[in-house]
Amino acid sequence: MAMSIKLSEELVSEARRAGVVYHRSTPKQIEYWSRIGKISEENPDLTYRFIKDLLVAQQEAEAGETVPYEMG
Repeated sequence: MAMSIKLSEELVSEARRAGVVYHRSTPKQIEYWSRIGKISEENPDLTYRFIKDLLVAQQEAEAGETVPYEMG
């Protein structure tokens, strides 16, 4: 469900700049930051890099881009 919310101009400007770098729209950049923040609050022992790698791995799995690990 889409909803309009009021955000500070500073946050929107920062998200716009970061979005250009990472090829995300401003709203998608804010959603990304929100998701990272939520995961960080729920899992304070995880590093930003681990969370980012986890999100990448999740997207790869959803896209079927995984290979089975074989012990050997």
